[in-house]
Amino acid sequence: MSHPETTGHHHPDIDPKDFRRALGTFVTGVTVITTRRPNGELAGLTANSFSSVSLSPPLVLWSLSLFAPSLPAFQESPHFSINILAADQTHLSQKFSRSAPDKFEGVAVRDGIGGVPLIEGAAASFTCRNEFRYYGGDHVIFLGAVLAYEHTDRPPLVFARGRYVDIQERAEI
Repeated sequence: MSHPETTGHHHPDIDPKDFRRALGTFVTGVTVITTRRPNGELAGLTANSFSSVSLSPPLVLWSLSLFAPSLPAFQESPHFSINILAADQTHLSQKFSRSAPDKFEGVAVRDGIGGVPLIEGAAASFTCRNEFRYYGGDHVIFLGAVLAYEHTDRPPLVFARGRYVDIQERAEI
């Protein structure tokens, strides 16, 4: 697979590890992005690169490394789901962050539009049409048109400075 040249310029004084630590000061939720390939195979991964883009029309985005093993699955699938994990789903965040032959084993899911897996118990789930893809540096940005969504009152799983944060308690982050 060939990749377009990266956009932007690398400043030689920017240390990638330190830059990542600086980005880690931004508190995020934790998502598991899922899809079903045309051959029926499921793919999923943990991501915190999720953001809303537009309310009308409803659009969201997330990004994935050009070197991620699951990249082809998300590029060829017409739909994906973004599952915002609940505070008690740390184990799912960890499970989907690793390479494994069957990440979905033992995970309660149901089919959304296009057969994409929706994770049971998630704080919220968005089923999206895989609308556009943009290359940005060493990542692909996926823009999704939201076709359906659901949400609960469950508190979300939160991540900051390289660790999970309990937002039910006062936490120094």
